Amino acid sequence: MKAHESHRESAVADLGFYVITVSSSRFAKRRDGKRFRDESGDLAEEIIEKNKHRVVGRELIDDDKEMVAASLNGALTKEGVDVVVFTGGTGVSPRDVTVDAVRPLFEKEIEGFGELMRAVSYAKIGSPAMLSRTTAGLKSGKLILCLPGSPDGVDTGLNLFIGDIPHVVYVARKRG
Repeated sequence: MKAHESHRESAVADLGFYVITVSSSRFAKRRDGKRFRDESGDLAEEIIEKNKHRVVGRELIDDDKEMVAASLNGALTKEGVDVVVFTGGTGVSPRDVTVDAVRPLFEKEIEGFGELMRAVSYAKIGSPAMLSRTTAGLKSGKLILCLPGSPDGVDTGLNLFIGDIPHVVYVARKRG
Protein backbone atom coordinates (compact mmCIF):
# COMPACT_ATOMS: atom_id res chain seq x y z
CA MET A 1 0.00 0.00 0.00
CA LYS A 2 1.34 3.45 -0.88
CA ALA A 3 1.94 5.98 1.92
CA HIS A 4 -0.82 8.36 0.81
CA GLU A 5 -3.30 5.48 0.73
CA SER A 6 -2.30 4.46 4.25
CA HIS A 7 -2.63 8.06 5.43
CA ARG A 8 -6.10 8.33 3.88
CA GLU A 9 -7.20 5.22 5.74
CA SER A 10 -5.86 6.62 9.03
CA ALA A 11 -7.30 10.11 8.57
CA VAL A 12 -10.29 11.43 10.49
CA ALA A 13 -13.22 11.45 8.09
CA ASP A 14 -15.39 13.93 10.04
CA LEU A 15 -13.60 17.28 10.18
CA GLY A 16 -14.75 20.62 11.60
CA PHE A 17 -14.68 23.55 9.17
CA TYR A 18 -14.85 27.26 9.90
CA VAL A 19 -15.99 29.38 6.93
CA ILE A 20 -15.03 33.05 6.68
CA THR A 21 -16.50 35.19 3.90
CA VAL A 22 -14.41 38.26 3.07
CA SER A 23 -16.60 40.83 1.33
CA SER A 24 -16.71 44.60 1.77
CA SER A 25 -20.10 44.91 0.06
CA ARG A 26 -21.82 42.24 2.16
CA PHE A 27 -20.10 43.45 5.33
CA ALA A 28 -21.40 47.00 4.69
CA LYS A 29 -24.93 45.73 4.04
CA ARG A 30 -24.94 43.74 7.27
CA ARG A 31 -23.49 46.71 9.19
CA ASP A 32 -26.21 48.99 7.75
CA GLY A 33 -29.00 46.51 8.51
CA LYS A 34 -29.68 45.81 4.83
CA ARG A 35 -30.55 42.46 3.35
CA PHE A 36 -27.77 40.47 1.72
CA ARG A 37 -26.95 36.96 0.63
CA ASP A 38 -23.71 35.12 1.15
CA GLU A 39 -23.94 32.75 -1.80
CA SER A 40 -20.31 31.64 -1.60
CA GLY A 41 -20.39 30.99 2.15
CA ASP A 42 -23.69 29.13 1.78
CA LEU A 43 -22.25 27.03 -1.06
CA ALA A 44 -19.11 26.25 0.94
CA GLU A 45 -21.27 25.07 3.84
CA GLU A 46 -23.38 22.93 1.49
CA ILE A 47 -20.32 21.25 -0.08
CA ILE A 48 -18.68 20.65 3.30
CA GLU A 49 -21.80 19.03 4.76
CA LYS A 50 -22.48 17.02 1.59
CA ASN A 51 -19.03 15.50 2.07
CA LYS A 52 -19.86 14.42 5.64
CA HIS A 53 -17.91 17.13 7.44
CA ARG A 54 -19.22 19.75 9.91
CA VAL A 55 -19.35 23.53 9.73
CA VAL A 56 -18.59 24.60 13.29
CA GLY A 57 -18.69 28.33 12.60
CA ARG A 58 -19.10 31.08 10.03
CA GLU A 59 -18.12 34.72 9.84
CA LEU A 60 -18.60 37.61 7.45
CA ILE A 61 -15.80 40.16 7.56
CA ASP A 62 -14.58 43.22 5.69
CA ASP A 63 -11.68 43.27 3.20
CA ASP A 64 -9.28 44.43 5.91
CA LYS A 65 -5.88 42.82 6.57
CA GLU A 66 -6.09 43.15 10.34
CA MET A 67 -9.64 41.80 10.43
CA VAL A 68 -8.68 38.85 8.20
CA ALA A 69 -5.65 37.96 10.35
CA ALA A 70 -7.65 38.32 13.57
CA SER A 71 -10.46 36.14 12.20
CA LEU A 72 -8.00 33.44 11.19
CA ASN A 73 -6.27 33.48 14.58
CA GLY A 74 -9.63 33.37 16.33
CA ALA A 75 -10.89 30.48 14.19
CA LEU A 76 -7.74 28.47 14.81
CA THR A 77 -8.35 28.61 18.57
CA LYS A 78 -12.00 27.54 18.44
CA GLU A 79 -12.90 24.08 19.65
CA GLY A 80 -13.42 21.52 16.89
CA VAL A 81 -11.87 23.51 14.02
CA ASP A 82 -9.65 21.47 11.71
CA VAL A 83 -9.99 23.54 8.53
CA VAL A 84 -10.51 27.26 7.93
CA VAL A 85 -11.97 28.25 4.56
CA PHE A 86 -11.81 31.84 3.35
CA THR A 87 -13.99 32.91 0.43
CA GLY A 88 -13.08 36.18 -1.21
CA GLY A 89 -10.17 38.58 -1.31
CA THR A 90 -7.92 36.42 -3.50
CA GLY A 91 -7.89 38.60 -6.61
CA VAL A 92 -5.63 41.45 -7.66
CA SER A 93 -7.70 44.52 -6.81
CA PRO A 94 -6.40 46.80 -4.05
CA ARG A 95 -9.23 45.59 -1.77
CA ASP A 96 -8.22 41.91 -2.18
CA VAL A 97 -6.10 41.40 0.94
CA THR A 98 -6.98 37.91 2.18
CA VAL A 99 -3.85 36.24 0.81
CA ASP A 100 -1.67 39.13 1.98
CA ALA A 101 -3.02 38.79 5.53
CA VAL A 102 -3.03 34.99 5.72
CA ARG A 103 0.15 33.92 3.92
CA PRO A 104 2.54 35.35 6.58
CA LEU A 105 0.72 33.28 9.22
CA PHE A 106 1.27 29.96 7.42
CA GLU A 107 3.80 27.59 8.94
CA LYS A 108 3.85 25.85 5.56
CA GLU A 109 2.29 26.90 2.28
CA ILE A 110 0.77 24.31 -0.05
CA GLU A 111 1.68 25.95 -3.36
CA GLY A 112 0.30 23.03 -5.38
CA PHE A 113 -3.25 23.86 -4.32
CA GLY A 114 -3.20 27.28 -5.99
CA GLU A 115 -1.38 25.89 -9.02
CA LEU A 116 -3.93 23.12 -9.47
CA MET A 117 -6.85 25.49 -8.88
CA ARG A 118 -5.55 27.90 -11.53
CA ALA A 119 -4.97 25.05 -14.01
CA VAL A 120 -8.53 23.77 -13.56
CA SER A 121 -9.89 27.34 -13.75
CA TYR A 122 -7.86 28.00 -16.90
CA ALA A 123 -9.58 25.04 -18.56
CA LYS A 124 -12.93 26.61 -17.65
CA ILE A 125 -12.41 30.35 -18.17
CA GLY A 126 -9.08 30.83 -19.92
CA SER A 127 -6.38 33.33 -19.05
CA PRO A 128 -8.36 35.32 -16.42
CA ALA A 129 -7.62 32.34 -14.13
CA MET A 130 -4.13 33.76 -13.63
CA LEU A 131 -5.66 36.67 -11.68
CA SER A 132 -6.55 34.38 -8.79
CA ARG A 133 -4.09 34.19 -5.91
CA THR A 134 -5.86 31.18 -4.43
CA THR A 135 -3.63 29.39 -1.94
CA ALA A 136 -3.59 27.01 0.99
CA GLY A 137 -1.38 26.47 3.99
CA LEU A 138 -0.99 24.95 7.40
CA LYS A 139 -0.82 26.37 10.88
CA SER A 140 -0.93 24.45 14.15
CA GLY A 141 -1.88 21.23 12.36
CA LYS A 142 -4.88 22.91 10.73
CA LEU A 143 -5.52 23.51 7.04
CA ILE A 144 -6.31 26.98 5.73
CA LEU A 145 -7.82 27.45 2.26
CA CYS A 146 -8.10 30.84 0.54
CA LEU A 147 -10.68 30.53 -2.23
CA PRO A 148 -12.09 33.09 -4.66
CA GLY A 149 -15.27 34.85 -3.61
CA SER A 150 -17.32 33.71 -6.59
CA PRO A 151 -19.63 30.72 -6.15
CA ASP A 152 -17.90 29.03 -9.11
CA GLY A 153 -14.50 29.54 -7.48
CA VAL A 154 -15.75 28.07 -4.20
CA ASP A 155 -17.36 25.15 -6.03
CA THR A 156 -14.22 24.44 -8.05
CA GLY A 157 -11.80 24.80 -5.14
CA LEU A 158 -13.70 22.78 -2.57
CA ASN A 159 -14.84 20.02 -4.89
CA LEU A 160 -11.34 19.74 -6.33
CA PHE A 161 -9.72 19.20 -2.95
CA ILE A 162 -12.27 18.16 -0.34
CA GLY A 163 -11.61 14.44 -0.75
CA ASP A 164 -7.95 14.98 0.19
CA ILE A 165 -8.51 17.35 3.11
CA PRO A 166 -8.61 14.58 5.76
CA HIS A 167 -5.32 13.24 4.37
CA VAL A 168 -3.69 16.69 4.52
CA VAL A 169 -4.84 17.26 8.11
CA TYR A 170 -3.63 13.80 9.11
CA VAL A 171 -0.17 14.40 7.64
CA ALA A 172 0.01 17.90 9.14
CA ARG A 173 -0.62 16.49 12.61
CA LYS A 174 1.53 13.38 12.28
CA ARG A 175 4.57 13.28 14.49
CA GLY A 176 7.65 11.31 13.47
